[in-house]
Amino acid sequence: MRATLQTNTAPDLLNDPIVPTLKRMTIPMIFGMITLMMFNIVDTFFISLLGTEPLAAVSFTFPVTFTVISLAIGLGIGTSAVIAKALGSNNIEEARFDASIALLIAVVMVVCLSLFGYVFISPIFRLLGAGEQVLPLIHEYMSVWFLGSVFLITPMVGNSVLRASGDTKTPSIVMGGAGLINAVLDPVLIFGFGPIPALGIKGAAIASVIAWSVAVIIILYLLAVKKGLLSLTANNQTPLGSIRKILKIGLPAAGANMLTPIAMAVMIAMVAHHGPEAVAAFGVGSRIESIASLVVLALSMTLPPFISQNFGAGKLCRVKDAYTTTLKFVMIWQFVIYLLLIVFSGVISELFGKEQLVIDVITLFIFTLPLSYGLQGVIILTNSSFNALHKPMNALILSVIRLFIFYVPFAYIGNLYAGLPGLLIGAAAGNLFTAIVAYKWFIKELNMISNQAVQECQA
Repeated sequence: MRATLQTNTAPDLLNDPIVPTLKRMTIPMIFGMITLMMFNIVDTFFISLLGTEPLAAVSFTFPVTFTVISLAIGLGIGTSAVIAKALGSNNIEEARFDASIALLIAVVMVVCLSLFGYVFISPIFRLLGAGEQVLPLIHEYMSVWFLGSVFLITPMVGNSVLRASGDTKTPSIVMGGAGLINAVLDPVLIFGFGPIPALGIKGAAIASVIAWSVAVIIILYLLAVKKGLLSLTANNQTPLGSIRKILKIGLPAAGANMLTPIAMAVMIAMVAHHGPEAVAAFGVGSRIESIASLVVLALSMTLPPFISQNFGAGKLCRVKDAYTTTLKFVMIWQFVIYLLLIVFSGVISELFGKEQLVIDVITLFIFTLPLSYGLQGVIILTNSSFNALHKPMNALILSVIRLFIFYVPFAYIGNLYAGLPGLLIGAAAGNLFTAIVAYKWFIKELNMISNQAVQECQA
């Protein structure tokens, strides 16, 4: 029965060798995310051609857009953990029903959140420190983004269903295709082409919504028709019971993810005191971070299904080996990425900065914060691994510790005593202390689960 939920090329997460299996799952995710994120960089590049104010306006939107996206990520995490554990326990029909309920939950919750955001655009962004000169540009972008956000969320949760079954190739293709559509439409709608008028920053938002809409059609077809991963046949389940299972993990995971844009908003508010050029540069730095952490983000999507399936099957030794091996790899990989960023810092800064102050701040960003990206990878993967073990509150608490005990407070202290360089160095130090806490906590938790399983077997 399990084979009906996987493609013929999907790996056996319960029996195949750990490293080759994770590699096989992660590489397609990396290529899909490269395609998507590179076109996000292209998006930033085209907007930067409009000037510093449009670039600063988009930078102000990051915390808000990521709040909505975080809800989808959280629901996707809950969906993946529940479905992967069911598959590991060979409960196939339960997995199908849960997948259907998860998509319905996502649509309802995101529509409610986006409508709230649409109504209160001005108050929200004034709280973030947006001035009157950029507020009209933010309105142009966010009014479209909010109304179309449901088309972004549906493929994100749908892809989580596919990944839970071990299929990472298909989500990569869907993500990459949406990114390609967005990149093609961006210059056309931003600057105009033939009878199509130049829409400026609003055109960038419209391009994204069109790309997401195409992805919705594809993912629903794949899930319902091609893969047979959706079913409303409840059997012994109830919709309420399925909702509770998903939200038990999904809501804390969403909450943990939503803490990131809150922390980002505080960071941007601190950066805003250094001028709009610093905000614009910080926004570029955030996009650079997404690319530099690409492998970590891919692993955060492929490691949890592996852990959840093996957790469901009671194979805890494979869980521990996968976790520790992945963390060692990430630390080495991210240090290599840091060295490459240093080498190409001049090219990157001049590519996205049109004013010398913007160029200088981008360069400062590259030399400081990326040094801690390996440590940040440890935190991200530990967080996702806690969710995979159905320990969502641990993941939520870890996020609180990282952002509001170490990351933001250390950045604030650094900014207070050393300005913008101190802010970035303080944030990097926050990643170091959180990574130490994260690793020790996860190993302790996993050992407790293992000991409990042994005691139950002996009883």
